[in-house]
Amino acid sequence: MPAFTALLIGALLLPAAPSSFAPEYVALGDSYAAGVGTPGSSGPCGQSPQAYPSLYAARQNLPVVHDEACTGASTADVVKDQLGDLTPGTSLVSVTVGGTDIGFSDVMTTCVIGSDSACLDKVHQAEGVIDGPLGGDLDRMFAAIRAKAPTAHIVVLGYPHVVEAGGACSLSSTKRQALNEGSDRLAAVTQARTAHAGADFRDARPAFAGHGYCGGDPWINGVSLLDIAGSFHPNAAGQREGYLPLLAG
Repeated sequence: MPAFTALLIGALLLPAAPSSFAPEYVALGDSYAAGVGTPGSSGPCGQSPQAYPSLYAARQNLPVVHDEACTGASTADVVKDQLGDLTPGTSLVSVTVGGTDIGFSDVMTTCVIGSDSACLDKVHQAEGVIDGPLGGDLDRMFAAIRAKAPTAHIVVLGYPHVVEAGGACSLSSTKRQALNEGSDRLAAVTQARTAHAGADFRDARPAFAGHGYCGGDPWINGVSLLDIAGSFHPNAAGQREGYLPLLAG
């Protein structure tokens, strides 16, 4: 009996095990993930407290957050510049990427100021990248992430339709259709490579449906001379009402 009592007292004096696992979150990607186009976007990467990574971290009260998203980042840039904070203990990785690879800014600029035929040509060039090197670039990115964070849940948040098919704005129906078909192609390739990597694709197109540029309640900025970089990027509502529920879901 004295031996049992001593054992019981010793057990009670042992340090208590942590009551819960503290998740470690790393956000990767381009200007859509950084929050360019929302108030507060600043610094060389254009990160904003109103971007979905910051909103998610605040909602979940996450103790360990590393936001590496940066405007202009391609899939190769993610691999080269954004994986330094990944560890075997990383539990969640989010990423939005691919727009820079296909020349999103050039496409939108051409479609805003150019003719229908010029817009279609630029979209077709982007689709050539989507159907060509982008898939392999995504595969390499996923492999690099998995090598550093082998047990992390990788969530890929896609891009919305930037423009509504209906509604009043200066973009012709021909341009709108071409842009949205390009978005569909990008989503299809990204979803396929995400599935191949065992990651989780979240489709932003239905989340933003009815809220593209040209719509009555846009979550996508139009052209702004005061914030050229933020043109055709999600505004604060788009990050909060469009992307945040996607990541939280």
